[in-house]
Amino acid sequence: MKIFAIIFSLILFTFTVSAQNTVTLKGQVVCSLCWFEETDRKAAPYGTRADITCAEECSEKGLSQSLAVEDEKGFTLYTLEHGAYKTKKDFLEFVPKTVEIEGVVRTEKDKNFIKVNAIKVLKDSLVKPKPQSDDATLALKDLFGADVNLTQYKGRFVVLNFWATWCVPCRKEMPDLSAIQNDYAATGVQVIGASGDDVTDSAKVMKFTRDVKINFPVWLGATTADMERFGVGRVLPATVIINREGKIVWREIGIIKPVTLRKELDKLINESMPKQVAKKDKKENSSLVPA
Repeated sequence: MKIFAIIFSLILFTFTVSAQNTVTLKGQVVCSLCWFEETDRKAAPYGTRADITCAEECSEKGLSQSLAVEDEKGFTLYTLEHGAYKTKKDFLEFVPKTVEIEGVVRTEKDKNFIKVNAIKVLKDSLVKPKPQSDDATLALKDLFGADVNLTQYKGRFVVLNFWATWCVPCRKEMPDLSAIQNDYAATGVQVIGASGDDVTDSAKVMKFTRDVKINFPVWLGATTADMERFGVGRVLPATVIINREGKIVWREIGIIKPVTLRKELDKLINESMPKQVAKKDKKENSSLVPA
């Protein structure tokens, strides 16, 4: 009888502890690493396209996702673990959604964990930056310290890429941007790299451009304020297409998809062809002098 009593007590104790640790938490599913790219997540909400790209890369490396729960301290992160709720690999499919999770929490070495038993999506929390204007205005310095301005490229299509030497995803897309410069230069397209590196780091940036064989102009001193003005948020990389009239007509937040970018350029070039031909014919006709 004593043995049964002890076993029953242990079972009751275990059930009681588990019940005490089972909680329901509401928050946003985030990448455990990418979350910390911004020091103030209230000022810079998580959920941009760049955040999602970062989360996908972290997932490939085996880095887990977390639940960011807002509280009086700001936010508390709970690393997500598999409980009764099973997924094939991790919880990437829920980034950056706001969810309600029922599970068991624990703390280990000042780090919080939650074993997910049930999860319910409350809303999609994708951040969509709002451009301040569709007018493309940007004045920076080139690698040699000379003043440069987008107004110099009126009449051409410009692919403007925001990047920086410290941005790992930025390095990955440089060969694709260089290929686009090669393939579209004859059609009036100009790729420009607006780097977040300071003008005092021109030597470092110049070495970077040689190492990765960049074949387009690189400007220095781009800021997060510039990016927000262009409607691409605050996280690198980001790319916009500017039409011949100096208007922003396309935006991509995160690493470019070359096929998509080429389709957009082809469409813009084809749409502009009748106008270009009409202008040429008008100019030729106006130069004719009647006999």
